[in-house]
Amino acid sequence: MSLRLRLLLVLLAIYCAGGYFIARWTLDQVRPRYLESMEESLVDTSVLLAARLEENVTAAGPDVSGLQSAFAAAQRREFAARIFSLRKTAIDLRVYVTDAEGKVLFDSTGRNQGRDFSHWNDVVRTLRGEYGARSTRDVPGDDETQVIYVAAPVRHAGRICGVVTAGKPTHGINALVAAAKRRILIGAAGGGIGLLLVLLLVASWVIAPLERLTAYARAVRDGQAVAAPALPGRTLRELGTAFEEMRDALEGRQHAQRYTQAMAHGVKAPLAAIRAAAELMDEDMPAAERARFLANIRGEAVRIHQIVDRLLELSSLEGRKALARTERINGAELAREAVAAVQTAYVARRVRLAMEAGDAALNGERVLLREALVNLLQNALDFSPAESEVTLTVKTGADRAVFTIADRGSGVPDYALPHVFERFYSLPRPESGHKSTGLGLALVQEIAHLHGGGAALANREGGGAQATLWVPATD
Repeated sequence: MSLRLRLLLVLLAIYCAGGYFIARWTLDQVRPRYLESMEESLVDTSVLLAARLEENVTAAGPDVSGLQSAFAAAQRREFAARIFSLRKTAIDLRVYVTDAEGKVLFDSTGRNQGRDFSHWNDVVRTLRGEYGARSTRDVPGDDETQVIYVAAPVRHAGRICGVVTAGKPTHGINALVAAAKRRILIGAAGGGIGLLLVLLLVASWVIAPLERLTAYARAVRDGQAVAAPALPGRTLRELGTAFEEMRDALEGRQHAQRYTQAMAHGVKAPLAAIRAAAELMDEDMPAAERARFLANIRGEAVRIHQIVDRLLELSSLEGRKALARTERINGAELAREAVAAVQTAYVARRVRLAMEAGDAALNGERVLLREALVNLLQNALDFSPAESEVTLTVKTGADRAVFTIADRGSGVPDYALPHVFERFYSLPRPESGHKSTGLGLALVQEIAHLHGGGAALANREGGGAQATLWVPATD
């Protein structure tokens, strides 16, 4: 599982757990808040009704005739009210009035007239001078039949002579609560989707730099000359700097060790040949033999010089992390420059050199790229028989500028193909039987990597070999 997916799942799990508990707590609080609001309005209603009844109260109790006629008229009244998702067409306010003993003098429903309500909390507490309220279900266990009752005392001559109770069924509130819960759930779902998108962006913002750093580490592992990626944030920049410092430290040690070994390996054979020739020259020998041994010594000395020069050049390239001075280069012009550099050698060996140049443009260091092409052309010449042809093709494809050098020589043995870009790996030249320094193709590959490209060598169908150098193209 990728780090991006793990981070996303962790953040999503935290959001879902937190969102679930918050949403559940919020939903659980909706209905009680609605009921509290209803109770608060019933307090006002009961107090208002008590004040109205006290205007016509006697020692026998409240006069409920005015209340009866008012409710009768209200129940006959037609109206329609839209309260959010609730449509209301009839009053459902319940009111009853009791005397000082708790006996019902008036009931707006007409069902409880004359009954004893002294056992109900709203009545008994109000008669004691306390706040009286109750919640009762008409059908036990059915929240849809729940009714909230709030009472207020009716006073005469400083004493409580009765109780007026205002009640409100909760079925209307239940509809409003259900609508509110739906809106909360829809909002939570929309917020969750929005947060998920934000989490995806955050995960990408956090992980993308780490992925770039991972790609950089792999490129370093593969020996590519790449620059450290630009990273956001102080922590990531410090991590990138630490990677770069670690790379420099490791490459410094490996560089010294590698080139010390390379130098020893490269000059060992020429030095052995020089030593053997020098020892033989201590003996008396004909002048012709002495001249031949002296020529061998000079040739091996030249070879050592070439190895040292190539190693220094390769070391310089590998020590670079980026191109120094780049310019826009026309691929055809670059190919013509490389052809001009080796034309004399091709003429001397009686090998034809043809060029097929298409439109190709690239950015890079002209000197390095020309040197890479010259090395490939020289390599093709070394393995080409007289009167054969080498073709240099330049074209653009898949955002690449591609240079292909094809010869009609003997090709590369299958066992040698995986090793041709290794340092000091060289095959005998068909004409002389001698090997080269074995550093030319390694140099080509290093130049290609430095430009963000690559190099390959393969056998052609019908005989010969084909070397390919490609670098990123530009518009």
